[in-house]
Amino acid sequence: MENLAEISALVKLLDDPDEEVYQHVQQRLLEYGNEVITYLESAWEQSLNTVLQERIENLVHAIQFNSVKEDLNLWYQSGAFDLLQGAIVINRYQYPDLDEQSIINQIEEIKRDIWVGLQYEMSSIEKIKLINHVFYNQYGFSGNTKNHHDPQNSYLSQVLESKKGNQISLAIIYATLAQKLDIPVYGVNLPQHFILGYIDESNADKEYGVLFYINAFNKGAIFGKHDVDQFLRQLNLEPQPGFYSPCSNTEIIRRIIRNLISAYENLGATEKVEELKELQEILSE
Repeated sequence: MENLAEISALVKLLDDPDEEVYQHVQQRLLEYGNEVITYLESAWEQSLNTVLQERIENLVHAIQFNSVKEDLNLWYQSGAFDLLQGAIVINRYQYPDLDEQSIINQIEEIKRDIWVGLQYEMSSIEKIKLINHVFYNQYGFSGNTKNHHDPQNSYLSQVLESKKGNQISLAIIYATLAQKLDIPVYGVNLPQHFILGYIDESNADKEYGVLFYINAFNKGAIFGKHDVDQFLRQLNLEPQPGFYSPCSNTEIIRRIIRNLISAYENLGATEKVEELKELQEILSE
């Protein structure tokens, strides 16, 4: 690594009692970014100084958090085309050492198992029933009804591992699978619930362009517009076009962040709440 001597010298100064020196050292190491993390972790392991260890932990977290902010900003500014990639960036907020390829591979594996059963003459409903069979019956995914507010429900790596998630994480995996197979399923941002819409590509005049809706949280249950109307009446909400038609990838990632803020507020994790608000800020129009 270039500048190894400087990095080494800076790390040695991290436990300097002079606050000004420490602030300067911290700033300089932050500028190096991810490349100093291995070095900092090695220094942490070799030290018995709790002040130094704590400072290294804070510094590593700050570097990793900066990296998440930069990547989220890049995703957003580049058009937010890849929903899965946006969700993976958020996943790295909690799991900075995330193996991104592992998430992609797991989704590819489920996709292959659906693809094997796909037939050209299948109707849209039959295609969804096939996805449901593979996703819920074969792989055992389900909504986490027991611990719905657990922040782990919002991180794809944990959802793929535990096979349990909230409305939005399950919907992201479901929509990603469908879209990879050219099945037009997209997220619909319903208040207090997140659903999926099967887009009617043959009939653009159809109201809201949706053929039917899918509840990824409830085993892929299929329902119609009148059910959405009824749900909104129960909530005493006026129907709005945005409650019926597909939303943008940015809106979906914003909603994950809102869920996480709410989950961490419940847990009293104020630092996480503040950091997630910074991520929210990046995606504000």
